Amino acid sequence: MVTVAAESVNPLPFSRRFSDDDTFTRPFPERTAMSDPADPPITFYRLQACPFCERVTRTLQELGLEYRSRFVEPLHSKRDVVKRVAGVRTVPVIVDENTGVTMAESANIVDYLESTYGDGATDAETGTAVASGDGGAE
Repeated sequence: MVTVAAESVNPLPFSRRFSDDDTFTRPFPERTAMSDPADPPITFYRLQACPFCERVTRTLQELGLEYRSRFVEPLHSKRDVVKRVAGVRTVPVIVDENTGVTMAESANIVDYLESTYGDGATDAETGTAVASGDGGAE
């Protein structure tokens, strides 16, 4: 019969290895925003060579807006990312973090971008017209 001294048996042999690890006791870092501040505020979900997406792309470029393109699955039934974001599987879709707007349908998106960021844009807080870049000088 073998006798083992009580002090030599460690019921949790791994406990010494992790005793100095504070992984489970330190607080998680706080998240200040949903995305990286360096990311453009507009995310544009699109398909390559989609004429409706190209219409939105032209408007974004004409207005000089920074945006991040996210190309989605060509197969309609696999567009789960777009479905999660906008509730639809169609593209184009934009998410504007400046205003909190998520929108589908190219005509609606173009109208929104032009009214929000174009010459006829209004300040969201005051409702007053934002001056266009020419200053009215002739």
